[in-house]
Amino acid sequence: MKPMLVDTDILSRYFRSDQAVVTRFGSYVERHGAINLSIITCYEIVSGLMHRDARRQLERFREFAALNRVLPLSASAVEWAARFYADTRKAGTPVDDIDLLIAGIALAHGLGVATRNLDHFRRTSGLYVENWAESI
Repeated sequence: MKPMLVDTDILSRYFRSDQAVVTRFGSYVERHGAINLSIITCYEIVSGLMHRDARRQLERFREFAALNRVLPLSASAVEWAARFYADTRKAGTPVDDIDLLIAGIALAHGLGVATRNLDHFRRTSGLYVENWAESI
């Protein structure tokens, strides 16, 4: 199992107890010791939970994040994301900035991305992508 960065959509499914995702998380943690998530994904989850005033879920997420690896937005990640931005714009297939930043963080750390949003992430050349919402 390749080292991966978990996208926001997969993390949200994990917290909704999606069985395929929960199984993937278990296998991944058994092999790699912890889940990798980006600071961008943390922002998306925390902002959504704060907006809904979901205090119990927010506390659960914070506990989860503390037990796993939250990867920062670095200069290297920004360079990757900017390259993807330029490439996808030139190709006429732009991708939103959030996904580009997540892809940049993944590549800066030598990781693939676990996501259901295969269409966007496959537009970023050189990035390995898996759909963890499918059963293994």
